[in-house]
Amino acid sequence: MTTDAIPGTPTRSWTNWAGNQSARVRRIAAPSSTQEVAAAVRDAAAQGLAVKPVGSGHSFTPAAVTDGVLIRLDHLTRLRSADKASGLVTVEAGMGLWRFNELLAEQGLALTNMGDIQAQTVSGAIGTGTHGTGRSSASIAAQVAGLEIVLADGSVVACSASEHPELFEAARIGVGAIGVITAVTFRTEPTFLLAAREEPMRFDAVLESFDDLWRDNEHFEFWWYPHTTGTTVKRNNRTDGPAAPLPRAREWFEDEFLANTFFAGVCRVGRAAPRAIPTINRMAAKALSARSYVDRSDKVFTSPRRFKFLEMEYALPREAAVPALREVRQMLKDAGLRISVPIEVRTAPADDLWLSTAHGRDTAYVAFHMFEGSSPLEYFEDAEAIMVAYDGRPHWGKLHTRDHEYFASAYPRFADFLTVREKADPDRLFANDYTRRIFGS
Repeated sequence: MTTDAIPGTPTRSWTNWAGNQSARVRRIAAPSSTQEVAAAVRDAAAQGLAVKPVGSGHSFTPAAVTDGVLIRLDHLTRLRSADKASGLVTVEAGMGLWRFNELLAEQGLALTNMGDIQAQTVSGAIGTGTHGTGRSSASIAAQVAGLEIVLADGSVVACSASEHPELFEAARIGVGAIGVITAVTFRTEPTFLLAAREEPMRFDAVLESFDDLWRDNEHFEFWWYPHTTGTTVKRNNRTDGPAAPLPRAREWFEDEFLANTFFAGVCRVGRAAPRAIPTINRMAAKALSARSYVDRSDKVFTSPRRFKFLEMEYALPREAAVPALREVRQMLKDAGLRISVPIEVRTAPADDLWLSTAHGRDTAYVAFHMFEGSSPLEYFEDAEAIMVAYDGRPHWGKLHTRDHEYFASAYPRFADFLTVREKADPDRLFANDYTRRIFGS
């Protein structure tokens, strides 16, 4: 295990991907094995230092911030086992999702669903409830069959639905407050192809046909360009093939240049001249033409996201999505805000994970973004008020202002989670200001 420290002085720093969270820590540990993670946890506890694990830093919240010991999982990246017959695959917690998808494909396997980026580590993705969009599947954590986790006393515990089931339920989406996950066992399936169809559609037409679009497609989502009537609607459905990926030149031009380089440039223009944003958005809505292609599932689910931004996302009861979006449109008009980054809308089926944002109800997700260097305060506050009015649940890894009292009323199994947390970490070794706000002291 490697460590960086100058005794008695917090000399090491960490910043998340978006640059909105940072920490000065006493020590950074980079363990290469589960045993080294356990040793780092025991050493920190003996010194009275808090511990936070960190992956790729793609959470916008202070979930990984600490002034104690930061445990980087960069060296826990091995594929431990893959059983094609059962579909069970065990991977160490620090592996990036992008690499995991490559290794799965080599084994002829795939995750059932993915989020729209794959830059996160596997443990970070499940720990904050990362999800995709889907009529019958969405959450990455829902595909987890087992965990290996280091608890506050340095013990290593394997848990699943049949072995330490309550610990398993709490740790699957635990926001780093239960322990340090060191390995994850996923349920996978044979590799499959998705037929992707992406096309512009008027905002009102999308809202009027929202239920039909959800019902008629395995995976449906759309991006709405604020201050315009334009959206880009994405529909992904399984197909027997054959594969027909986008030509490399077109993929680079549309996904790398237009959607990232060019878009970031026009956002910088909008940041400097906010009055131009509605015009810029109308141009952006027209820049990407309709397209269809067939490719491996993870390549269709995920897209490159090169420019930086801040994000808030709320999970609503699915039936609330349309009226809530109409209120958001009116709010933007009334407040006179100028927002350059599109609003993303996705769906998920109800599940039974204790802290899943889709717990117990079919769900629609509404995600709000602000380009880097722009203040999200008024926009996020006004949007959050609408989301809360519709019983919204904020994404655990994205910006919000809710506290433990709100979550206690929003999640039927919240008290069960707190009970497990009390047993697993009675001295709050894994706590920080963020976990105290959302889970209590």
